[in-house]
Amino acid sequence: MKTILRLPTVVARTGLSRSTLYLRIAEGRFPRPISLGGRAVGWLESDVAEWIEARVEESRKGDVA
Repeated sequence: MKTILRLPTVVARTGLSRSTLYLRIAEGRFPRPISLGGRAVGWLESDVAEWIEARVEESRKGDVA
């Protein structure tokens, strides 16, 4: 089963503001939301988790353990 996250949860999980989130979507640097009907949108939890994991991996490149 796939879980859909609404904007407040995505903002809380990523630490990005709403405006930064939508800017990154426009730049192709964050997963696009899916339509839930009307004006409601959400993001797949798995897409957000993958984006976060990629940021962690990028930030740790070159780190010596």
